[in-house]
Amino acid sequence: MKTIILKSKAGRRFKQGHPWVFSNELEKPAERPEAGDIVSLRQQDGTFLAYGFYHPNSLIAFRALTGEEELPGEAFFSQLIDQAILLREKVYPQSNARRLIHSESDGLPGLIVDQFDDVLSVQINSAGMERLIEMLLPLLKQKMSAKNIVMRNDSSLRNLEGLRQYTAVWQSDEKEVAADITENTIHYRVDVINGQKTGFFIDQRENRLAFRRFIEEGDRVLDAFCNDGGFALNALVAGAAHVDAVDVSESALARAEKNASLNNLSERIQFSKVDVMKWLPGLKPETLYDVVNLDPPTFASNRKSIPVARKAYRKLHGSAMQVLKAGGILSTACCSHHISEEDFLDSIQQAAIRTGRQCQMLFRGGPPADHPVLLAMPESGYLKFHIFRVL
Repeated sequence: MKTIILKSKAGRRFKQGHPWVFSNELEKPAERPEAGDIVSLRQQDGTFLAYGFYHPNSLIAFRALTGEEELPGEAFFSQLIDQAILLREKVYPQSNARRLIHSESDGLPGLIVDQFDDVLSVQINSAGMERLIEMLLPLLKQKMSAKNIVMRNDSSLRNLEGLRQYTAVWQSDEKEVAADITENTIHYRVDVINGQKTGFFIDQRENRLAFRRFIEEGDRVLDAFCNDGGFALNALVAGAAHVDAVDVSESALARAEKNASLNNLSERIQFSKVDVMKWLPGLKPETLYDVVNLDPPTFASNRKSIPVARKAYRKLHGSAMQVLKAGGILSTACCSHHISEEDFLDSIQQAAIRTGRQCQMLFRGGPPADHPVLLAMPESGYLKFHIFRVL
C-alpha cells in the first residue's frame, strides 16, 4: 500500500468533509503511485486520514473512499452500492427511471449509474473506478437484474483522468439499446446509447413536474433546447393549446417527436431545428408566448469560461423576456456548478432591467432526491432551476 502525505497547512476543505485533495496540497511522494491506485493519505506525523484513489497527473490528485483503516475491497464497494440503491427505493419506489449512484455523493467517486427500466447506463469518470470495472459491473447487473449495461464513457471529464472516451454495451455487440420509461405519467423512449449525457435528463424530473403546475389551459408555450421533449410534453399534459419545441440537434428532435407520439400529443406541438441563441433574438415582437422554458446545455465547462457564460445567460434571458407576454411564465435552468446561483439569478435580473421587466420568483428547484447533494461538496449541487412570473 503506497502512502501520500498531506502538506502541513493544506487540506482545509478535505478536513471539513470535502472528498477531494488537490495536487498542490500533497507532498511529492517518495514512491509515486500509478493512476487509479488506492493509496493511504496521511498527515505529516503519519496519522491515517483516509483511503482513496490517486492520480499523479490530475489536479484532483486524491478522491477519498473511506476514513476507516480497513482497506476497501469488494465487500466495501458492494455495501456502498446497496446503500445507494436502498435510498432510491425509498425516494422513488415505483419509478423505473432513477439515478442509482451519484458519484462522490454516494461515496463512489467517479461512478454514475442510471436505471432506465431493465437497462443500466454506467459512466465512469475516474481512473480508480475504471480499474474496478470488472468487479463493479457484475455486481450492478446482479443487484438490479439488469438486461443490459451500457457504458456511456463518452464524457469529456474522462480526459482529465487520461481515459479514452467510448460507448459500448457490456458483454454484447448490440449497437442500439432502447428503454421505455414513465415519469410523472408521461411515457418516454430512451435511446441509452445515443441520448445526451447518460441517455436522458432524469435530473429534471421534479422540475418538469413543478413546471406543469404553472401551465394554464390554452397557453402558448415555447420550449427552447427541448432535447427529448420533457418540458414540452408536461406543458401539453397540463392543457397548453400549442407548444413550439426547438433544438439544434436533429437526433434530439427525432426522439422528442417519438415521445410526443407515444403520448398521443403530436397534434399540438411543432418541432423545429434552430440554433436558439441566434434564433430567439430574431423573433418578431408580435410572436408572444404565455410560457417560455429554457434548458440550455452548460455555458461554463470550466472556471475560465465563467465570464462568457454570464454574458450568454444574460442574453438568453433577455431574448426570452422579449417574447413573453406581460405576466407570462419563464422557467430556466443552469446545469453548471461553475455558475453560482447568485450569478445565475443576477443574469435574470440584469435581463429584466435591460428589457424593462420585473420578475417574481415562484419556484426554486434543483436536483431530485436520487441526485443527492453532498453538503461539504458544493460541486455536487450543480443544477439550478427557477420559475418566474415576468411582469
